Amino acid sequence: MTERPNAPQLSGRVHVIGAGPVGLLLTALLQSTDGFSVRLYEKRRQYSRARMVQLASYLVADSLDSYRVDHIDGENIDAVFEPSEIDGGIAFRQSIPSDLSALLHRWSAGFCPLNAIESALSDLIDERGSANVERVVGVVEATDAMAMLEPGDIMIDSTGSRSLLRDYLLPTNGVAETDANTSNIHLEYAIVVTFLYSQAYDCNESCKYYKNAENPRYKFIPAVGRVYYDGAVSHVTGIVNITAEDYAAMPAKFDGEWLRANFPHVAKSMDRFIDKIKDETHGEIMGDLEIVRIPLNLYRARNVTSRHWLGAGSDNPFSHSAVFLVGDSAIGSPYFQSISLGFECAMFLSGLIGRRDLPLRDLFEMYELYTYKQWLRVYMRSKMIKHNKDLFERIDDPLALLEKLHIY
Repeated sequence: MTERPNAPQLSGRVHVIGAGPVGLLLTALLQSTDGFSVRLYEKRRQYSRARMVQLASYLVADSLDSYRVDHIDGENIDAVFEPSEIDGGIAFRQSIPSDLSALLHRWSAGFCPLNAIESALSDLIDERGSANVERVVGVVEATDAMAMLEPGDIMIDSTGSRSLLRDYLLPTNGVAETDANTSNIHLEYAIVVTFLYSQAYDCNESCKYYKNAENPRYKFIPAVGRVYYDGAVSHVTGIVNITAEDYAAMPAKFDGEWLRANFPHVAKSMDRFIDKIKDETHGEIMGDLEIVRIPLNLYRARNVTSRHWLGAGSDNPFSHSAVFLVGDSAIGSPYFQSISLGFECAMFLSGLIGRRDLPLRDLFEMYELYTYKQWLRVYMRSKMIKHNKDLFERIDDPLALLEKLHIY
């Protein structure tokens, strides 16, 4: 593909907007790449999000087989990606500096708080002591971001689901149309319940069924792969599907006592499950139940780069620089997949940016195609998880179950 004569040449100066886990990972990756200087913009340097997360094992895969080890995900990967694409990603993983690679391996082995990931990445960036990263604390608005762009700059938006720049990637008459660049699929509303349990504990599909057999409407389902042992302590995360009316009446965060007082039928599902665990393993809940209510949405930006501005010849700063969306700015996925998906796309993008001889239009198209393929992958996986959950929640009602089964 031939570059247009007026396409900008990238200067090596990178602005990363948003210092969540994905923005920090990208900064750490580019920090160790020759020829780049990075300016990281963050609202604050306190990391307060304590929810437990676990990175997918494919982030540290060293072979095609280990990349597609997930029993739900494996066939989707084969359908969407060429083996050479996976091989390229595995080769990049092997080039990641050892200090960062060690963290990724640790986080893919088990649960840790999200703020522990953020703090560790932040400390790694600082402890390297390199002069090519500048950290700027303060709120950045879209107009600020555009004003700071100089010809040849790279700007990476990792500001999350309410992306700072997503709606500005489509050329308009100066007014960004809200959600014009977003495709969104709503799957369900849910509460996510997290707790520590004092004994080692695991739960397969049969276990999930028998522990929910007495729950006619609300069923507490430990998310796949979300039970992990820290010594003798289990970190347990479960999902309960709720109605839109339930969701509207709940605060964003609450504890078990609030749920029992205000939504006793929902709480019964949770408490029955916990009581059965205690009967089997004779352990206790450690600390409080942490509960959040969330809409489980699957969305993507239709454009994850400023490709439509390339060569436009306008005064808009996007026409003489390169803008990329990464993490939840680009793709949002339910069922605890977002952070792993964001890290995967961040690693691919940093590898592309490091190829200084790659024409900008090719860079745009390769990143657009890659993120779209990752979207297809996570779309198929999320729909399968949702379908399986729907069947599980109706397993005691044959007629309702048959309504969910469509054969030919």
